[in-house]
Amino acid sequence: MARLKVAVSARDHVQGPDDADVTLVEYGDFECPHCGHAYPIVKQVEDHFGDRLRFVYRHFPLREIHPHAEAAAETSEYAGAQDRFWEMHDLLFENQQALGLPLLVESAEALGLSSAGLRKALDNGDYAPKVQSDFLGGVRSGVNGTPTFFIEGERHDGPHELADLVSAIERRMKRVGVRR
Repeated sequence: MARLKVAVSARDHVQGPDDADVTLVEYGDFECPHCGHAYPIVKQVEDHFGDRLRFVYRHFPLREIHPHAEAAAETSEYAGAQDRFWEMHDLLFENQQALGLPLLVESAEALGLSSAGLRKALDNGDYAPKVQSDFLGGVRSGVNGTPTFFIEGERHDGPHELADLVSAIERRMKRVGVRR
């Protein structure tokens, strides 16, 4: 089984407490339809486990087949630099069918962020190194498609449906002796 090679750190985007029972890491692509399908499922998983789960999102843009994925990832990082990553994350997935520069600019404006600042950051590639770092960490960890999930550092190779993810997380909790 593939293992996560890059530990969760302060440079990651995290929801949930640091001392949660289980950490779920997703390598995703904002333009990937499978990630779009998984997005509301992850929200349900987070609701199901509450503070027992820590969720981490990392970028894995499949540039060859998703032409807007890189710019979307960089846009989320631009928002993250202003403490708005998760709001942008949600907007991008909820409007995935319209990804492109007009949506990215509109989303930044909707969050009260500078559209001129976003355009400049995209033109300069200010956030490309972070996106590339996530991507390379995914490659090192055996990610070869999106979404790819890791539960407590082990790749989840099963389906990405709600019941499957909940069961896999609960099995992992039992293995590490979590009782709540």
